[in-house]
This record gives sequence, C-alpha cells and structure tokens, in this order.
Amino acid sequence: MSQFKSEQEAAESGVYIRKIQSFVKREGRLTTGQAKSIEQNWPTMGLLHTAGLQNFADVFGRQAPLVLEIGFGMGKSLVEMAVNEPDKDFVGIEVHRPGVGTCLSEAAEQNVHNLRVYEHDAVEVFADCVADNSLARVQLFFPDPWHKKRHHKRRIVQSEFVQRLRSKLAIGGVFHMATDWENYAEHMLVVMSEAQGFKNQSITNEYVLRPEQRPLTKFEQRGHRLGHGVWDLMFERVS
Repeated sequence: MSQFKSEQEAAESGVYIRKIQSFVKREGRLTTGQAKSIEQNWPTMGLLHTAGLQNFADVFGRQAPLVLEIGFGMGKSLVEMAVNEPDKDFVGIEVHRPGVGTCLSEAAEQNVHNLRVYEHDAVEVFADCVADNSLARVQLFFPDPWHKKRHHKRRIVQSEFVQRLRSKLAIGGVFHMATDWENYAEHMLVVMSEAQGFKNQSITNEYVLRPEQRPLTKFEQRGHRLGHGVWDLMFERVS
C-alpha cells in the first residue's frame, strides 16, 4: 500500500488492500454457563455491528460520559469499572465469544445496567457504530503484543488507527493503554507522542502510575510477584 496513504484512499482508486488484523480469532468452546448467559443477557446487553451508528444516549436511556474498552477479555475488570463508576456508561468490544459470555454473566450477577457489549472487530465498530466526538475515554488494556518483529505491523496501536480513534474522542477525552510488554509500551509511547492532537498526561512525558479506575487483575498481581513490569499510558485529546 506504499503508494496510498490509507485503505480509504486505495479503495477510492479501485484497489483492494487486504486488511491486517490485530487479533487472531481463537474460537474456544463455550461452557454451558457461558452459552446460557449469552442466551439470557444478549437481548438486553448485546449490541450488533450491523445496527450501524448508535445513539448511546438512547441505548442507555440517559446522557452520561461514555467509556469504550477494546478487547475486554473475560470482562471482569470491565464489569468492576462499570460498578465503581455508575455515573458513566461503558461499551466493551471483544471478538472471543467465551469472553463475551463470561462478561455478560458477571454483569448480570452484579446487576449492572450501565454496560453494553459488542462481539465484533473493534476497528469496524469504531468506523461504523461510534459517533465522532462522543467518547470520554477509550481503554486498551493488555492487547496482544505481537512480540515477534515481523508481526509488529499487527499491533493495534498504529498511527492510522490512533487518528481514527482521535476522531471519536471528545476534546478532553483520554486514550488509556496498559501493557506488560516493555517493547510494546515503548512502541505505544512513540506512536502516541508523534500523534497529532494528543497530549501525554504524564508529567515526565512517558508513563503514568496505574490510576485507581483501572482494577488490578489477578494476572497483573501475579506478574508483580514475579517482578514483571506493567506500563500505563494516558493521552488526552487536545485538538
């Protein structure tokens, strides 16, 4: 795609560019509980990419700051944040169905009403379902690091995606990333420091301490005990 600046430009020229995905969809087997949770809770908590552009004030029945999380895994920390921040509405995106089932089960058990989920590719949800200037916060916690150098192009934090994300954040909105791969943290810092329209919230222009709003996961606690690092980055949209 070297002669084109973006996939859109290539498409307008009649050239098809195969999209590079930032994930591999591993279809794990659904447990009985996960399947039952999807059946019972999807009608009230699930959102479809095919529905197109959403008015989330209508979806949630109120006007509230909107937080979107990319790749919520099993959803435990996402549900915890929704419980801890009832003044905000949360939308989670995950491609792995077992994680969706577990998240819905946890949310139902906690009687959470300020959470909705997509089972779809986050890049397409951003493009087709989220209005410009509508998000208060975007969260990307522990994404696939694609640690082999030849796979770095698959990392979701890339300049083009960051600019798409920027258009969805409101002015003053924050893109919050966290990773336990130092090389990916360095990559994120370079991409975001060069990104137009963002300001690093770190006073050192590097990383920030984990904010209270991001729960400490069991996986992360284990990493700390083993001496592994975790890096948080928070960049505010300023233009």
